[in-house]
Amino acid sequence: MIEIRHLRKSFGKLAVLKDVNAIIRKGEIISIIGPSGTGKSTLLRCLNLLERPDGGEVIVNGVDLLAPRTDISAVRMKMGMVFQQFNLFPHLTVLENVAVSPRKLLKRSRREAETRAMELLGMVGLADKAFALPGELSGGQMQRVAIARTLAMEPEVILFDEPTSALDPTMVDEVLNVISTLSKTGITMLIVTHEMRFARSIATRVFYMDRGVIYEDGTPEEIFEHPRKPDTAIFIKRIDMEFFRLKKNDFDVGHLRARAGALADRHGFAPEDQERFFEMICKVLNVLIFPVSPGADLRIGVLRDSRLPGFSVVWDGEASDPLQVHPELDREIRGYFRHIYFDEVESGRPRLIFSMG
Repeated sequence: MIEIRHLRKSFGKLAVLKDVNAIIRKGEIISIIGPSGTGKSTLLRCLNLLERPDGGEVIVNGVDLLAPRTDISAVRMKMGMVFQQFNLFPHLTVLENVAVSPRKLLKRSRREAETRAMELLGMVGLADKAFALPGELSGGQMQRVAIARTLAMEPEVILFDEPTSALDPTMVDEVLNVISTLSKTGITMLIVTHEMRFARSIATRVFYMDRGVIYEDGTPEEIFEHPRKPDTAIFIKRIDMEFFRLKKNDFDVGHLRARAGALADRHGFAPEDQERFFEMICKVLNVLIFPVSPGADLRIGVLRDSRLPGFSVVWDGEASDPLQVHPELDREIRGYFRHIYFDEVESGRPRLIFSMG
């Protein structure tokens, strides 16, 4: 359906896409992951020529998009795109935002376009907001309207460019749930996302992009569990770990909670489990570590084999187990974690490791 051959794109002297090659079959769902700045969004924008490639080929259903006589508008009508920002018309109602393009571009009657728009708004859970203005909606609701607007054009392919990156964390799931529903309809989708749990659960294939190429291409299990290439493995290991350098007198609990929560979300932990896990981390820091040390290095991670959480904390201080002088906390923690280890890292700094599995 889509064939990408030796695609290249530079901005000035910066080569963003260097040699991208891929074949995407009808009905596939491709999650595109990788470090920031590696060309993921640029690749999507080159597929529908929002950015003009410097070289290579993009062939969609046998049509060479870069050929001089190709009707780009006709191709774009079959290749919808959902952006990071919602790009709704602020002066139009939700219903009008969804119906306007089918009326103007597909020449649908007002009645036909608005009937279909209402069906799509019902599908994304926003039929009751049909006559609201975008400014009256939350970010998650606006993104769901943007998805309905894209579907109204009856695309064969939908490109999602980090559709949740502009959302408050509390709104992310409502958008991801809509995309998950769409994944069962047979529409071909390419999704650039930093939501790794979602990328893994929804995709038929995963592209790991790095240094301007598709560095590794495989099934979700291959990429997330058995990556073949070293940089992929390093990236996957890194997303399973959050590192914090904490100071006793400058301890940002909100930042810690947000990042630890994001890690837990990526791995599907229930909210009540997240809260209890975070509570244990704070008790260890506030009761055991900060009374004896001005700072600590905290690592929160997920065990690759069991997918269960754990954390380690390293601090400056006497090389003795602080749990031994806090028997009540010791009992509470040992009732929660399956394994607890006390040792020293190479620098001689003491370390505690707490593991659920």
